[in-house]
Amino acid sequence: MEILRNVVFYLHLIGFALLLGGSVAQYLSGKLRINAAMLGGAVIQVVTGLILAAPFGLDPGEKLNHGKLAVKLVVALMILAMTFFSRKREKVNRGHFLAIIGLVLVNAGVAVFW
Repeated sequence: MEILRNVVFYLHLIGFALLLGGSVAQYLSGKLRINAAMLGGAVIQVVTGLILAAPFGLDPGEKLNHGKLAVKLVVALMILAMTFFSRKREKVNRGHFLAIIGLVLVNAGVAVFW
């Protein structure tokens, strides 16, 4: 069970890399659009995050932080909605695009510092 959990966690990190890397690369190109890496990364983050939130394979004494998980889920769903509903636009508003990047960084901050 531990190996499966580590594989899902690895996929979760790949989703983060796709989402952040895709958005930074798109921002630096000067064309503010939602690319496939951003959308794929957002989907991977939500799916693997939900799997990781399941208490399977945890030690009986280990507790999940439900507050942290709720905050991360809400932020991840916001990111997914912002990327999914903007994916077909030729140009995304700069503030909208920067908000996606900011939310990605906030979600990573919650994971690390909470």
